[in-house]
Amino acid sequence: MTLAPISAYIRTKNEERMIGEVIRAAQQVVSEVVLVDSGSTDKTIEIAEGLGARVVRAPWLGGGKQKRIAEDACVHDWLLDLDADEVVTPELANEIRAYFLTGEPATPVFEMNMATSPPVGEVWLTYNLVDRRKLYDRRVVRQPDHANWDQFKVPAGVRVQKLKAPLLHYSFRDLAQLEDKFNRNSTGRARDTKLKPFWLAALRMLLARPIYFLNHYLRRGLWRAGWYGVAVASIAAHGRWLKDAKMVEIHLRNRENRSADE
Repeated sequence: MTLAPISAYIRTKNEERMIGEVIRAAQQVVSEVVLVDSGSTDKTIEIAEGLGARVVRAPWLGGGKQKRIAEDACVHDWLLDLDADEVVTPELANEIRAYFLTGEPATPVFEMNMATSPPVGEVWLTYNLVDRRKLYDRRVVRQPDHANWDQFKVPAGVRVQKLKAPLLHYSFRDLAQLEDKFNRNSTGRARDTKLKPFWLAALRMLLARPIYFLNHYLRRGLWRAGWYGVAVASIAAHGRWLKDAKMVEIHLRNRENRSADE
C-alpha cells in the first residue's frame, strides 16, 4: 500500500480510549502520525509509540496554539488535522490517496464531512454532518495562533476541494460528557468572542433557546435519530444558550466592577 506524503497530527491528553483506532485508521493513508501531548497519565503515549507515532510533549496552550506546535513538528508540508476521536474511513483513505498518486494535488485545501458516530444507534451519515477543512498544505495556510479558535480561514482566492467520503467522529461517550463539553466550550466562546451588546445577549437569553433547539432538531436533521436525537438537540441548544447567558454575566460583572471603581 502506497502512503501519501502527509503528516497527521493529533492533540492528546488521556485519550487511551480511542487513540489506537485513530492512529491505525490514519496510517491507512499518511506516512507520519504526530501526537502533541499535554500531560497524559494514562496509556495514550504507550499506545501511540507502540503503533509508530511520534510524540511531542507540550503544555496545553489552547486549541489553535496547540495545532501550531503540531504543524511545526510535522515532517511533511501536507497535513491531516485529526482529533483523538476522529477516524479515517477506508473510503476516505482511498480518496485522499488518489489525489497524491501523481504528485502533490494542485488544490491546497480539502474539505470533508464529519459524520457523528453516536454511542447509541447507527452512524449519522446523512444528517447532522459538519464540514471541516482537515487536509491542507501548511505552505498556503496555517491554523490560527489562538487559545480557543482552532479552525483556519481560507485566504481569498485559494481553492477548496470537497472530498466525498466521510470522517467518522466519535464525539461523545454519553450524554453526560456531551453536556460537559458544551458547557466548557461555551465559557471560552463567551469570553473570547466579540462581546454582544447587553440588550442583544439578554434578548437571546430570554427567547433564543427554542430556536437553537429547532436548528439542531429540524434543520440539522436530528429528528431522524429518534429520542436520542431529541436529547442531543436539547443539550446542543442548551450549550449555545449558555454562551448567551455567560455573556450577560460578563456584562453584569463589568457593571459591578465599574460601580466599585467610582
